[in-house]
Amino acid sequence: MKILMVCLGNICRSPLAEGIMKAKLPQNFFVDSAGTISMHEGKHPDTRAVKTASGHGINISEQKSRPITKGDFDTFDKIYCMDRAVHKEVISKAKNDEQRQKVLLFLEAAGNHENAEVPDPYWGDMKDFEEVFQLLDKGCDAIKNQILS
Repeated sequence: MKILMVCLGNICRSPLAEGIMKAKLPQNFFVDSAGTISMHEGKHPDTRAVKTASGHGINISEQKSRPITKGDFDTFDKIYCMDRAVHKEVISKAKNDEQRQKVLLFLEAAGNHENAEVPDPYWGDMKDFEEVFQLLDKGCDAIKNQILS
């Protein structure tokens, strides 16, 4: 199975989600991340995201930001979006219903329907990155359990 995590710039939330999910799933799964904008293309994740992940034994420092492509809809089985705006943007890039059905709101897919958006910690501090990590960690556990059951 191939999983894509998507946020806006692919430097905070989706790199964390990619790293967490990779750490939880068997190696025969492929997990990647992308953004809906190309502003940070080729850049490593935000240093605060790298530090937060590292504090939990996960190395995301070698990841590089990239924008989502039309080819990703053919490559990936599931595309998880971090918030509603990202979800709407990704859905708009899908060419048919089959591709649209692959696109899910991350927290809704993980069973959290009350506040289905992962907040963007970019304008925050380390506390915000840690809170996002914890939210993603719980979500990745739930999604992993769905996938492996």
